[in-house]
Amino acid sequence: MMRLPRLAMPTPFTLEDSALLPSPTATPRFGIDRLLTEQELARFLAGKRIGLVAHPASVTADMVHSVDALAALLGDGLRCAFGPQHGMKGDKQYNMVESEDELDPVYGIPVFSLYGEHRRPTAEQLSLCDGILFDLQDVGCRIYTYLTTLLYMMEACAAEGKFLWVLDRPNPAGRAVEGSILRAGNESFVGMGPVIMRHGLTLGEMALWIREQWKLSLDLRVIPMEGYSASTSPGYGWPLEVRSWVNPSPNLPTLSGVRCYAGTVMLEGTTLSEGRGTTRPLEGFGAPDVSGAAILKEMHRLHEASGLSGTPAAWMGGCLLRPFFFEPTFYKHQGKLCSGIQFHVDHAGYRPEAFKPYRLQALAFKALRQLYPDYPLWRDFAYEYVYDRLAIDVITGCETLRTWVDDAQARLGDLEAFLAKDEKSWREQSEAYLLYR
Repeated sequence: MMRLPRLAMPTPFTLEDSALLPSPTATPRFGIDRLLTEQELARFLAGKRIGLVAHPASVTADMVHSVDALAALLGDGLRCAFGPQHGMKGDKQYNMVESEDELDPVYGIPVFSLYGEHRRPTAEQLSLCDGILFDLQDVGCRIYTYLTTLLYMMEACAAEGKFLWVLDRPNPAGRAVEGSILRAGNESFVGMGPVIMRHGLTLGEMALWIREQWKLSLDLRVIPMEGYSASTSPGYGWPLEVRSWVNPSPNLPTLSGVRCYAGTVMLEGTTLSEGRGTTRPLEGFGAPDVSGAAILKEMHRLHEASGLSGTPAAWMGGCLLRPFFFEPTFYKHQGKLCSGIQFHVDHAGYRPEAFKPYRLQALAFKALRQLYPDYPLWRDFAYEYVYDRLAIDVITGCETLRTWVDDAQARLGDLEAFLAKDEKSWREQSEAYLLYR
């Protein structure tokens, strides 16, 4: 195991220190909160060597980081930690920017990167502990890599005979299901298996599904949330005005971005800016050589002509759309004035079942292709270490979205029929794993 230098830092955090912080509303309680307050759970861990998977959003109700809280609870029982993509500190901006192993500067425990030399925990790393506590905040989308990290950790724990507890947290995008299911042969770090793009489950629920689908012989326990509703206004998945939001990765600082993410993440496979380098990333798109106003007008025209407008299958509901201008300070089109469209989902009319970000972004691609037939839309570059497929196909998990956009004869109803079939299939297979009804 690589030995790293110990850094001198202030004294460790103690649970008594939390008395200095404001008291939050009593409910809901996430998995980490239950572990810290329920004696039965804490007694099971007493005397055991524990590893923790965490990142910046791994915080308690009173904003104590899980590393600090568990170190105070377990003492020297906390033996190691693991950080996912973007790092334990959340300092890495984008994909294919790796983190290194380090020592925690306060507790001196090794912090292993699961987005560096290794994507999967090694047997040597897991030999330091008897079991793993998994405490990541997810955003409810297949391409968000914490889902793949969960699978890899489950497989490793099964192979090494370690128990794994998922300390459950909300799916801030709510229960809505949308998009296509990844097709076999398209697996990657942003596509761990046959999961739909916007899956509607928490990581705890996904862990139960994974164990069954992969037939893992794993000592798995999900610590469910208490007092949590997956569909209550105004948060619709996130307990808004009760629990503070901590961005789980650098470019998802707002719930609006999380709600849009299952659609706007597809922009990473295009030449259009997804707003990285602005204060509102992943809430819209644009480029210097297109007109957002013209694209929005064409989106409305295509939608009206499809016959979907005004039906339960409508693509443009649950949000407000606005042409806007922005200038990215880094990444795509840095320093250039871009014209595009912003998706607004922070108003009273937002409803997760009506808002369809995957379809909305697909419609925007279609409108752009109609207006600019020769526009170089699809980026041809390595995406998440996949070199033999276009990035858009890696992201969507198949070629269907791209070929539909580029086919001048394809209509909205064609993609609607394809997506509706996958969505029905996913709802049916995931129903048995819902913990919050």
